[in-house]
Formats: sequence, C-alpha cells, structure tokens
Amino acid sequence: MKDNNPSPLIGILTTRKANGVIAGNGSLFIELQKRLISLKGISFVFIPEEVEREFILGYTFSPDDNRWLKKRFPYPDLVYNRIPFRKSEHDEQCQHFFSILKDKNIPFFNPCFIDKFEFYELLKNHDILQHYLPQTILTDDKMKLFSFLKNLKNIYLKPRQSSKGKGIFRLRMNGPLRIELEGISIHENYKSFDHFWDSWKEKLLKKNYLAQEEIKSAEYDGDRFDFRILAHANLDDYILTGVGIRQSKEQEITTHIPAGGRLLPYQLLQADEHDQFFQTIVPQIGKALSKQFGYFGEFSIDAGVSKTGHYYIYEVNSKPMSFDEWEIEEKKIEQVCRLFLQLTDIQK
Repeated sequence: MKDNNPSPLIGILTTRKANGVIAGNGSLFIELQKRLISLKGISFVFIPEEVEREFILGYTFSPDDNRWLKKRFPYPDLVYNRIPFRKSEHDEQCQHFFSILKDKNIPFFNPCFIDKFEFYELLKNHDILQHYLPQTILTDDKMKLFSFLKNLKNIYLKPRQSSKGKGIFRLRMNGPLRIELEGISIHENYKSFDHFWDSWKEKLLKKNYLAQEEIKSAEYDGDRFDFRILAHANLDDYILTGVGIRQSKEQEITTHIPAGGRLLPYQLLQADEHDQFFQTIVPQIGKALSKQFGYFGEFSIDAGVSKTGHYYIYEVNSKPMSFDEWEIEEKKIEQVCRLFLQLTDIQK
C-alpha cells in the first residue's frame, strides 16, 4: 500500500534500448533518488510495458546496497518523463499511459519532444520571442529552398527531430551557380542547385529537414560560441538554472561537444546584456511551451549572439542532456527535486 511508502513517490518514466537494457541517464536517476531520500521521498524508474492496472513494476536505487532493486509500486504522485527516444514516446503503449495519468489526475512533465519547426511556428508570432528567431523554412519545396538560399547565400539544413548537432549541414552559394555543402565529416561541391537537389532531395524529405539562415556568431579567441541555457519551472513562472558556453574548435558547423566543440565557463564571457537576454526569454519560452504542448518542468535552450550584437534562439530541448559543468548539474538536481515537492503539494 502507498501509505507505507515515504512521500512523495516519484515515478521516472523511460524505455528499453534495442538490446533490452533500460535506457536513460542512470547517474541522474541515482542522484535524484539520493536527494529525494533526504527530503523524505522516494523515486523509481519504470517503463510503459511494466505498468499494470493496480501497480507498476519499477526499479529503485538503494544507496545502502549500492544497487537497483526491482519492486512493485503503487501509481506515483508524479511522473517525470525521461524517455530518451522520440519513437518510443510516440508508441501506442506510451501514449495510452499518458492518458491513464490524465484520467487519474497524476501530474507529469515533460509531455513531449519538441519538433524544431513546430517550435519556430509557435514563436514566430510571439510578441517578444519572434525578434530572436533566425529566418526558417521547410525544405519540402525545391524552388522555395532555392529562393531562400539565393537570398541569404549561407544557410543551415537541420533535421526537425534531432539533437546534439546530428545531421546538420551548412549550404552555401558560391557565385551564381556553384553550391557548397559542408557537414561535420563531409564536404561536397555541386555545379548547380539542380545537381544538389537531385542528390539530397530524398534525404531532405525523408528526414523532415528545415532550412535556417546562418548567423555570423560572435567569436572568442577566433572561434564562434553559443549559449547552452538550462531552465526550470518555479510555481507559475520559469527561472534560469545555469548557463554554459560551447565553442566550435575542430569544425565550424556546430559547437556541440560530441562533434568536437569546447566547453568554456560562462564567467569568462559574462555580460549584463547576456544576462538580460536570458532573463527575458526563459519565462516566455516556458509559458509558451506549456500553453501549447502541456506542462514543461524543465528545458534547455541553444542560443547565440551575432557579431553585430543581436541575440538568437536556435532551438529548445525538452529533455536536457547532462551539462558538463558540475555546478549546473548539482543545481539541476536541486531544482528538479524542488519541483517534485511543489507539484505534489508536499513541503520540506
């Protein structure tokens, strides 16, 4: 029975990998459990396939035994959605579970992954946020894409549903005809846009790409940099949790660390203008997302500033990856657990 368990009881939703192993950020789940225990709560990790009518089979981490224990749990007070794969989240079983949570009035966050173009469409009419968006179109129309490239000369091609810089390319028009395509590991030239389109049309359509203007980013020590911003809900508002700097080093396509980017401490580049930008966009993005898609308890923002000093929002991630900055990760644990307590109406 639930009454025998500490409160609050938090369920962390994830899924299995293709090899059958439980997916997700295990170190994050362990740290959340340790912090929750200190707050008189408990958490367990589970997958939709092990949800029954009256109970859920889950895995809870025991700090005393330093291992995961499989147990039966009642339905939790709150569900923290950490499913790491878009395909799994769209699965019928997962969607059915979300409907059960709604029927039982069990709060959960975050409701879904964010499609990059849907995010752009949401913000392009926002009174404040529209001013920070790079020009963006879909790549499903040959002549529209050609006109976009001809006008801007330099653009990015991005899959609408990807993360960590995967599948990103830069497209440039060199002179009246020649097209240059550059990726993290490829560099190709085409005699004309027609030649490029013939080679890439299938991939652009199959992977649902969008095209976005290339921003001439501000540089530090000769290389461009971006902001990685972490935010969390706080009652009816959203607050800044931390900011990291990512700088391109081995290539100029993306600043993501897995693609050769470098981490810089925000203190190195801190400026009042940057801080004001963060404070402006964080609550506005959080409220816009929650109004459109369902409650967002956390998100991260990829943003930047141009050489001319204009700020840009590139994309938002609904399930932030781990930050390499330990102090941001520690603060994230605190903010997520605080949010657990707020949403279950249980105070320390």
